[in-house]
Amino acid sequence: MDIVFTAATVRYAGRVALHPLDLALSERRIGIVGLNGSGKTTMARLINGLVKPTEGTVTVDGLDTVADEKAARGKTGFIFQNPQHQMILPILAEDIAFGLKNRGLAKTEITERTEAILARFGISHLARRRVHELSGGETQLAAIASVLVTGPDLLILDEPTNQLDLKNRALIERTVAGLPEQVIVITHDLALIEGFDRVLVFHEGRLVADSRPAEAIGAYRKIAAC
Repeated sequence: MDIVFTAATVRYAGRVALHPLDLALSERRIGIVGLNGSGKTTMARLINGLVKPTEGTVTVDGLDTVADEKAARGKTGFIFQNPQHQMILPILAEDIAFGLKNRGLAKTEITERTEAILARFGISHLARRRVHELSGGETQLAAIASVLVTGPDLLILDEPTNQLDLKNRALIERTVAGLPEQVIVITHDLALIEGFDRVLVFHEGRLVADSRPAEAIGAYRKIAAC
């Protein structure tokens, strides 16, 4: 799926959070890195309409994220830094089913798709678990399942390994690597994106590097050392 930024700019109260960005993305695995406040999350949130461009445009699979907001948003799923905050219902299976109910699907289809996505991520045994009782790794898997059950083509994850121990970090790394969907990961976990197709580096609201992981990570390390 193609994602195209055309002079996309974001301003907040007169401050430029993202300078004009011209960029086309189509790779299967894309990493985004940068210091805090660099514009990386703003850029990623433009893709599914969580942030609107002050100027310019962003298109997802040819759909403008402003003019075709609902259709464009249906193409993407977004998982926040704290995925528990986007879980709406207390029981995992009910939370996963919630997005399908909003789409007006029949009860039998909702049940089938919920059970299938739980099985896909190996968390069927957690179906009746309360979401606040899940471990960090289980919460990430649950969030991924809750988003992907609705069938987006693209999944955006914001710091998916943040605060995870080594075991759960490895679990999420394997899960992300195995997803058939296109994936964009915003992260400070540089090891997570070493095998990605492309890595973007943002600094002070500008795209300053765009290349294969080794070169991009090297550029980021130089910025972080300043």
